Amino acid sequence: MLEIAIQAAKEAGEILKRYFETSLERRLKDDSSIVTEADEKAEERIIEIIRKQYPDHGFLGEETGEQNSNAEYVWIIDPLDGTRNFVNGIPIFATSIGLVRSGRPIIGVIYNPVTDTLFSGKEGSGAYWNGKQVYVSEREASDATFTMGTSSKAEDKNLVAQCFVRAETYVRSVRYLGSAVLELGYVARGGMEGCIHIGTKKWDYAAGALLVLEAGGTLTDFEGNPWDMSKNYFIASNGKIHPQLLALVKNSKM
Repeated sequence: MLEIAIQAAKEAGEILKRYFETSLERRLKDDSSIVTEADEKAEERIIEIIRKQYPDHGFLGEETGEQNSNAEYVWIIDPLDGTRNFVNGIPIFATSIGLVRSGRPIIGVIYNPVTDTLFSGKEGSGAYWNGKQVYVSEREASDATFTMGTSSKAEDKNLVAQCFVRAETYVRSVRYLGSAVLELGYVARGGMEGCIHIGTKKWDYAAGALLVLEAGGTLTDFEGNPWDMSKNYFIASNGKIHPQLLALVKNSKM
């Protein structure tokens, strides 16, 4: 199943590359997020590839919604995470494919076609970056970088703003990249030390959350409780800076 997910992500990536840095019609969805023809065609191709091999599996796609979502195996797909970056010619975006079994993530694949960067992992088998097994970093808060992502809700955006104001009291550096799936991939490969996600969707974190855990990272809700797929407010980190990120969120809520 991992090989099929990798094939689907790479073929979707080729579609995205054909559209990247071209003139694209943008449409706003009900939640004010952007969708383009590239998103739709990439998701169609992913589902086509997977369904051919696993016709009984379910799907949850950002563009196509739920299909057979009560199945034991459900593929959670974001064909283009970082659409706003994509349409503005910024190469920080990726395709994300996660497989969940009975509500637990078991496979994760993230692919950036511009840099030809592939993150992949399977439950119990580790996390991989371009075929090489990777682990979270060992850096402490004094030398750490983390990122933040949020939903479009006003209260979530406000919490992000409050966290940004206080961030460098707790951790060396903070960034906003605009692609949740890549942020989780970067944490898994040790490129940065953490990320805080506030109200993101399942397709934003299904694949990446598995990779962080398989790379030896820590994933909790904002109170420090164990994470599960139902929680879309969470902190992912290398473990070393987790106390600081928990404190940052707690104090920013006050």
